Amino acid sequence: VQLQASGGGLVQPGGSLRLSCAASGFTLDWYNIGWFRQAPGKEREGVSCISSSAGSTNYADSVKGRFTVSRDNAKNTVYLQMNNLKPEDTAVYYCATDPDCSRLSWTPLSYWGQGTLVTVSS
Repeated sequence: VQLQASGGGLVQPGGSLRLSCAASGFTLDWYNIGWFRQAPGKEREGVSCISSSAGSTNYADSVKGRFTVSRDNAKNTVYLQMNNLKPEDTAVYYCATDPDCSRLSWTPLSYWGQGTLVTVSS
């Protein structure tokens, strides 16, 4: 059973990246999925969330209008499209199951994948 975030890298301000959260050994269809990030020296924070059916999404105010979460259950993958990236978006990004989507927080049931580093710098 594994959850793996990928797609991070170095990008200039104003650039874009698409992160993927892929599951192996279990089916993502059944789960709400949250995206979280942790910048150096800061606490982990919720970025976005998508319901199992993709019928509901939620975003942190800091990323609204720039980030879009989606899922392809056929590919067992959830995506985070990040546009107009800013230096303050620099962080390790994680995906997790069983988030509290209304609060953009994790729960004791959340299963975490390994993170992927996003660096926004000129």
